[in-house]
Amino acid sequence: MFSEKIVQSLSGGSFIRAMFEQGENLRKQYGPDKVFDFSLGNPDPEPPLKVKEDLIRLVTEDNPRLHGYMPNAGYADVREKVAAYHARETGLPIKGDHVVMTCGAGGALNVVLKSLLNPGEEVIVFAPFFMEYLSYISNYDGKCVIVPTDTKTFLPDAEALKAHITPRTKAIIINSPNNPTGVVYDRATLEKLAQAISEKEKELGITVYVISDEPYRKIVYDGIELPRILNIFKNSILVDSFSKSLSLPGERIGYIVANPAIENIDTLMAALIYCNRILGFVNAPALFQKLIADNLDQVVDIGIYKERRDLLYNSLTEMGYECIKPGGAFYLFPKSPIEDDTEFARRAMKYNLIIVPGSGFRCPGFFRLAYCVSMKTIENSLPAFKALLEEFR
Repeated sequence: MFSEKIVQSLSGGSFIRAMFEQGENLRKQYGPDKVFDFSLGNPDPEPPLKVKEDLIRLVTEDNPRLHGYMPNAGYADVREKVAAYHARETGLPIKGDHVVMTCGAGGALNVVLKSLLNPGEEVIVFAPFFMEYLSYISNYDGKCVIVPTDTKTFLPDAEALKAHITPRTKAIIINSPNNPTGVVYDRATLEKLAQAISEKEKELGITVYVISDEPYRKIVYDGIELPRILNIFKNSILVDSFSKSLSLPGERIGYIVANPAIENIDTLMAALIYCNRILGFVNAPALFQKLIADNLDQVVDIGIYKERRDLLYNSLTEMGYECIKPGGAFYLFPKSPIEDDTEFARRAMKYNLIIVPGSGFRCPGFFRLAYCVSMKTIENSLPAFKALLEEFR
């Protein structure tokens, strides 16, 4: 009766959403103050004050046609501002014609993959990774190829990447700062990946596109450098959103920036714009295009997240949990004290702790904690984490 492909996909579902729904049930049973839900990466801080003030100004001033249609790629003036921002960051000759405004990073990734993939072509992802990549790739009959990372660092290995590049490889998705680990890929690692890709492109006579999914690009700590993907990979396409950096996940606003060095860049941009239309997005939200155009340098108070990271990380490691200290995003990815991370997550619910098993990110033996929650939630959860760990000593 229905799409067999979709019905089969329903059985897998989303680990994150499933755990969030479990949390909803527990909140109804025990009350929200007694449930410690670390499942969903839903930003807790409010958007910056300037963003709120600009939003009020936009909706109250005389601004003809603010809510009307515009070119499918987005407002020309907004695209020019986004291009100028990235041109300043990278020194590359990025123009408005290299930018497409999108319905968030999820919409952008679907537009990019639709524009690139032929049926059966391969997209490489590094585990652990955001699980929706599997569905996004499958949407266009692509094949997802999973390359594990070293779980001591969660950094991708260039030799492992080379071993997985085949004549069918069309793209590689990079996500740094990473969801779920919070790890930031350093310049040396990325340059090794770029060299590996270049060698395989020459060997196989193919072009491999690097898609950089960067919704957490502004959420980095401790003075860590976030290398510019567009400066490292020639055939690179940057995907960004304001869901995390400005705490606007429900507004679905983001963009694509294509490296101007890509061969046949005009055809690629035409394809991206066409796919933005035919996938049903039509165009990115008009009001929020105008809003973000004047707030490209704004970011939520990163100190809020850093304070929460430090409290949760320091507390858990002192208890005996093993965890890499994240350099960005708002996730911890501790090692499960038992091999079966799904069972560990189930046992955690006895203490009203809602966590996401690492298996949901194709990295069993770990679990994810989204610390974009209140400090009170973190503080009140610590005795529960301690009691949970004691079960396995």
